[in-house]
This record gives sequence, C-alpha cells and structure tokens, in this order.
Amino acid sequence: MEVRFLQLGLGLLLMLVAQHAPVIAAPSPHCQRKCGDVEIPYPFGIGLECSMGLYFNVSCEVRDGISKAIFGNGELLSISLIHSTIRVLNVVSSYCYNTSSCRMEKDFRMFNLRGTPYLFSDVHNKFIAIGCDTLGYIGNAGNSSVYQSGCVSTCRNQLDLSDGSCTGMGCCQTAIPKGMDFYYADFDERFNTSKIWNFSRCSYAVLMEAEAFNFNTAYITTTKFNDTNSGQVPVVLDWAIRNGTMSCGVAKLNKTGTYACLSKNSECVDSTNGPGYLCNCSKGYEGNPYLPDGCRDVDECSNSPCPSNGLCHNIAGDYWCSCRAGRKFSKKNNACNPDTGLIIGVIVGFLVLVIFSFSGYMVLQKRKLNKVKQEHFRQHGGMLLFERMRSEKGLAFIVFSEAELIQATDNYDKSRIIGKGGHGTVYRGIVKGNMSVAIKRCAIIDDRQKKEFGQEMLILSQINHKNIVKLVGCCLEVEVPMLVYEFIPNGTLFELIHGKNQALQISFSTLLRIAHEAAEGLNFLHSYASPPIIHGDVKTANILLDENYMAKVSDFGASILAPSDKEQYVTMVQGTCGYLDPEYMLTCQLTEKSDVFSFGVILLEVLTGQEPLKLDGPEMQRSLSCNFLSAMKENNLDAILPSHVKGQESNELIRGLAELAMQCLDMCGSNRPSMKEIVDELGRLRKLALHPWAQLDVEMETQSMLGGASTASFETEGATSGYPTQDGENLPMNPKSLYYAR
Repeated sequence: MEVRFLQLGLGLLLMLVAQHAPVIAAPSPHCQRKCGDVEIPYPFGIGLECSMGLYFNVSCEVRDGISKAIFGNGELLSISLIHSTIRVLNVVSSYCYNTSSCRMEKDFRMFNLRGTPYLFSDVHNKFIAIGCDTLGYIGNAGNSSVYQSGCVSTCRNQLDLSDGSCTGMGCCQTAIPKGMDFYYADFDERFNTSKIWNFSRCSYAVLMEAEAFNFNTAYITTTKFNDTNSGQVPVVLDWAIRNGTMSCGVAKLNKTGTYACLSKNSECVDSTNGPGYLCNCSKGYEGNPYLPDGCRDVDECSNSPCPSNGLCHNIAGDYWCSCRAGRKFSKKNNACNPDTGLIIGVIVGFLVLVIFSFSGYMVLQKRKLNKVKQEHFRQHGGMLLFERMRSEKGLAFIVFSEAELIQATDNYDKSRIIGKGGHGTVYRGIVKGNMSVAIKRCAIIDDRQKKEFGQEMLILSQINHKNIVKLVGCCLEVEVPMLVYEFIPNGTLFELIHGKNQALQISFSTLLRIAHEAAEGLNFLHSYASPPIIHGDVKTANILLDENYMAKVSDFGASILAPSDKEQYVTMVQGTCGYLDPEYMLTCQLTEKSDVFSFGVILLEVLTGQEPLKLDGPEMQRSLSCNFLSAMKENNLDAILPSHVKGQESNELIRGLAELAMQCLDMCGSNRPSMKEIVDELGRLRKLALHPWAQLDVEMETQSMLGGASTASFETEGATSGYPTQDGENLPMNPKSLYYAR
C-alpha cells in the first residue's frame, strides 16, 4: 500500500510567520500577473513580495515546455476573486488488482490544508467513488471534529452502466460538510475487484470539482479515469482572510495594518465556509478590492439604462437620467414623460374614456359569449346531465368549462397535439389535480347526437373496468362537445405487433395476455353496460397499453349505444377495412357479433404477426382473414405461421387459438361465439400455456362451448404511446406521446 500526502505550506515556522505578519501592503505594479494561461490577481502573487504572504504565494515553473502555475505541491488551474475560490489538481486514490502478483494494491491519498486560509468547498466539490465492487471512504480524522462518510458503487456487467449517471451503478457520489481542512480517501478492503478483474480491475476514490466530472463507462473497463491528466482531477478550495477567527465586524474596527480590504470603495463580508472574511467591491464598482485603487467605478451609461429620448449621467458608484426640455424623467417607469399638466390631463381623460368604452364593449361581448355558451350547453343535453349528476351523488364525472380545457392545452397549442384525424384532434393536457388527460376536439355532429350527447356521456362515464379507457368528463359549452379521457402512455397493440416497437421481441404469451384483457373489456361493454355498448371499430390500433402494458379498449364515442330502432342501425359508425364484418356490409346492422368478427382478426394478428390488409400484395393474398380461412380449409396452418411461433409454442396452443379465430370469423354472425365465451376460452388457453404439462387434466375437463385450445402467460414488454380518434384512422405518431386521432 502506498500512502501519499498533499500538503499546502512549507512548515510550521513559515506558518507562524505568515499568521503573525502585522502589516498588509500593496504589491509592486511590476509584479508578474500571469503564468501560462492562469491569471494571478492580488492577494495572490508570484513571489512573496507580490503576494499577501506565504499562503497566497504562487510559483511559475516550466514543465514539459509549458509554463504552469504551481501552488504548494500541485498545479493551480484558476483563481476567482468574486467567488473567493481557487482550483488546483488533486491526486486520485486507487485500489487495483495486480494480475502478476494476484493481489489487490492500494494507492492511498491524503490532502492537508490545516493552518492555511483554505478549506475544501462544500458547494463545488463532491466525493466520488468509481468501481463495480467498491466502498469508498472520505474522512477528516485527527481534527477537533471527526468526520467520516462514503458511498457504495456496484455493477454486474457493462449493461448496468450508463454514461453520465453516477447514482450507484459503477459510480457513486456524496457531498461533504463545511469547514473541512483535511481529507483522506480510502477503500473498504472487503469490497474489491479480485473476482471481477477481467471485467473491471480498479476502483477509484477522490474529492473533486462536481462540474468537472462526467461518468464514462470506460472508467470501469479501462484505466482511462486514472490515466487522464496523470491521475489528477480539479478540486475547488474556498479561501478567505483568516487572521485567527477574526470576523468582518472585528476586521472593520481594526483597519490599521491587518485589514485586507484596501480599496476605499470596498466592503468586507463574512466567509460562508469557516471563519474569516472576504472583500468585495461596493455597489457600482468593479475590480480588485484587495488593492488600494482596485475597485473602479462602473460606467452604467455604457449599457444605455435611460430611456431612448433621455440623457445618462454617470457618477461615482451610480448614475442618473435626465430628459430633454419639456419632459421630466420618471424613475418609477424609467421614462421621459411630458411635463405639462394640460397634456397630462387630456391624456388621462382620453385614457379613461377609452378604458370605459372598452370595458363596456367587453361586458357586452362577455354577455353575448355566455349566452352562446349556455345555448350550446342546453343543446348538448347539459341540463339533463347536471340533473342526473345531482341525483346520483358520488358519480366520478366532470363537466369542464371551455376555459379549463383552454388552459390545460395552452390554448390548443400545436405542441400539445398527440393525434389528428378526419373527425377530430386529440391534445394532451393537465387538468386540475395535476391529472394527465387526452382531450378530443370532435368534428361536427348532427342534431340528434347533440340532443342525446349529455345523456350518452353520463352512461359512458359509468363504465368502470380495468380494461376500458375511462371517460373522465366532457365540455358542453362549445359548438361541438369535447371529450376528456384518461391518458394512456404506452402505445397500441398494433405498434407492439407491426410498428416500430416490434424489435422489442414481444413474447407470444404477452400478446395472448393482452388479447385476453381486450376481450374482457369488450365482454364488459356487451354484457354489463346498461344499455349494452357495441364498439363498432375493434382493431389492434384501438387497444391501448397503460404504464404496466395492460390492455385498455378505446375509441367508443357518443353514438355507439346499442341501437333500439332500424334508423339507428343505418347510422351507426363505420369500421376499418380488414376488420369489417361481412354480414354488417350486407345488412348495415351492427351487432355484438360484428365486434366478435373484428376480434377474430386481432387473434390472427397475434397468431401470425401479419397486418389484416396488405394493399401492396397480390390481390388474392391481400386479406389476412381470407388467407387464414383458406389455409385452415386446406389443413395448411403452418404456411401462415411465423417461425418463432411454430418453433416455441405447443401445437395444442396454436391449434386451439386458430380454431377460436376461425369460429369468430364465421360468415354467419349467429354461429360466432359471444365475447363471454371468447374470454373463457382464452383464459383456458392461457392456463394451458402456463402449465403445458397439465394438458392431460385439461383434456379430461368438460369441452368448452367453443371447442377448446390454448394460450400464454403474464409478461410485460416496452412500447411507445398511442390514442384513438373518432373515425378509426391510423395516423402518424407524435414522439412525445402517441395517440391516434379519429
């Protein structure tokens, strides 16, 4: 083990001489004030005759052909009079595995500032430890107040590491207290790299300037951190005039000989780190307060502080403005105002008239606007909605004002758009309670929808199911009502299967789990909503994924309640090509079995990884459902299955899911299973996928109404964000958050 000390100063004798120097005198104007690239302002100087004593003395030496400022044992990087700091190089402690001796070797460092005007800056420095099995210590042993701290850094491999991150994985850091004048950096030998030397051979610890450090993963796998600048890093030292424990107040009373603030336009302030005081130039002055004439007047007029038609007059430590003839300077508003009472009276009278006229106009416009808002609110069934909300206490549904949604979207700023389609635009917003929501500005709706809108919103708001996007509220005081949904952050099932997230290699069991959850949501709409709700546009793009990648069925609006007459059958919403029920195309009657057909297409996407419609392919192979039914008829299912499904999933699971999809795609709606039956069958298949060895037990159970099969397990994978719009159109994705507008 090698122990090295960094000591500032030249011994006890010189220390005592410096502490008892009775007089502070100005240096010679011929003193050298720069060494290399480093400015050396007084009280620092090159040589004792050019500095304020021993501990402000700097030497200028040529090393490797370059002039460098040397301070104590180390290199001086910079000096700041304003912040009363210096930056010097500090040596890194290391703890490395020697592959030759097969032993851990420690290079142990200390840094001593005791008896000097310097303390380690608690503001600018951090203690940093680097390594994959490292417990680094920092201590202040031997002082009147004993301090010890440290941090732990671990990692398993390079995948755990991240450039710029120093939070415990490969790198850790901790702050230090005020008043530190000595430190040592050491390691707990129980934490070492002897077992991981082939990946990470060394650990490092050092007190250094926080802004100068940026963790690099190469610091773990190589010796780059210690090799850079010969194992030295910047550390910041706070300095002050520390004649014993003299404060600023005491120093002012003792201005003969030892008072360091020599400029007559300077003032002292107490040090914020340890005893002593600092010198600053007075307000309106700049320069060096430690020199007799060091603080010079600032010419404020050079920055044109007066109004454009005024004159600036610089005075010692300040300035004042005047105006040309006929005008008077107002310091309150920094302007040259007319100096004639009559003109002022006319202007004031005119302004009063304008204000009153404008106020009256605004009052009339506000009344007119309120009247229009009230009419819109009434047309959209707002009164009925309020009446129902009062009668049903505890209903978690909010009727927002237009002003609230304008504020939530920054007046519908373009940067808030997360989706756009033919029938509306979706914005991300923050409403009261700091809740993230998706706000949909719908397109024009007809008179019948206007009358029923409030009532239908109330019905939809009562739908509370974990696999259905929650309708939070609406705004009715605008021409076209706006819908407010909960914000779902992690994209759509379509993106997970076909989009940019397919590279995440989502497991088949995860996709099956999401399909099962979506089926549960649709079953709730069909079986438990009152009145029942037909989705009408079931597709993977309308199955959103929350922060835990749970399925959330979305995109059902104010015109999707189960129809009660023939006219409503004709006016129901249209679906999306590739998912459309052929029976609906013939009869124009949208039923629960129409949703079942569309869900069958979703099962095909999960099973095959193919899109439902390929417009650029051969005409006979454009429809996924047609290709599938043809393959099943020819007993050639393998022809359309991807290799990872055929190679990893059981035949029972694949065959069971294919048969379920085929029943959903039956041309006759009455032959298709209900969503309840689909949910039960998918649940059975998932259990089979979780425990394939239980197949014998499954076969002994009573056959399900669907004919049986299998499916997968619970897992979550990553994705991006998405949201539907009212017409079902697939749209470009916003990188901030991904909603599809319809």
